[in-house]
Amino acid sequence: MKRLPIPDDVTGDEIDKDVRQELLSLPKGLAEEVSRNLVMVARLIDEDPEGAYAYSRIALRLASRVAAVREAAGFAAYASQKYSEALAEFRAARRMTGNVDLWPVMADCERGMGRPEKALDMAGAPDVQKLDKAGQVEMRLVAAGARRDMGQLDAAIVTLQSPELASHSVQPWTARLRYAYADALLAAGREDEAREWFAKAVESDKDGSTDASDRLAELDGVEFVDALVEDDEDEDGAEPSSVREADPVSGTGDLDADEADDVVDVDDVDATDDDIDEDDLDDEDLDDEDLDDEDERDEASADRLGTQRAGESGEEGDGEDAPRG
Repeated sequence: MKRLPIPDDVTGDEIDKDVRQELLSLPKGLAEEVSRNLVMVARLIDEDPEGAYAYSRIALRLASRVAAVREAAGFAAYASQKYSEALAEFRAARRMTGNVDLWPVMADCERGMGRPEKALDMAGAPDVQKLDKAGQVEMRLVAAGARRDMGQLDAAIVTLQSPELASHSVQPWTARLRYAYADALLAAGREDEAREWFAKAVESDKDGSTDASDRLAELDGVEFVDALVEDDEDEDGAEPSSVREADPVSGTGDLDADEADDVVDVDDVDATDDDIDEDDLDDEDLDDEDLDDEDERDEASADRLGTQRAGESGEEGDGEDAPRG
């Protein structure tokens, strides 16, 4: 079996203690290898889902009879949008443990496979009542998504309306619930209400789990410029941002109204260059004879002035006709 490289700082001890307990059924060396692969799944699943999926497949081949491994493989497949495979792994994990916690994500896999009706059926199943509060909120989000998949926007909005949505307390699910509600309102054309709920989502989204702040700014007509990207472009030889081609719609790219007044227009820059007097250019392109004549005059002047040349006449020697660096 082909192994993937794992950094030396990954020991396997980073995994959850409950998972570690499950791995005790394996020989020590095998348990360590499986745990290190599971750590890599957890590290990569948000930023590199395909990488996480690859490590999960190795762990699965090594310990397919461990429920935690099947669950990790399911989440890695889910993050990679391999919904059919994810559903199979979640079902296997559920059979092994009898746990209902995976019910909402299993329903969401049905949505991903294009079966929103099946997801709605699962939302009404008795197993939902066995879920904790977080699981029930997650199931509500999935059901609302299924309604939207079926084009039932009003029903999706009603599905999200709940005591958890109306509550002023902030729970781990609050930001996502408010965000989903705002997004549904916006899709239904209720922009003012959507803005209000995006703002509420921002208030509760302490760890940035949603892009509610960006959606709110978009509704307010605010656009952002990525300063780091601009710096990289400038270092690579790109034109300064003040003279880059303006946005064809707004005329000022991503700048707001106040900043737009400070932008130097490209045509103005060109016009300034065109206004340079040709005589000024001639002064910079002196031919050899002009230089020789000037040298002779300087020598004669030096003979007449002697040591006084360093006084006020020294300023004359740097006149305006001298070429500028």
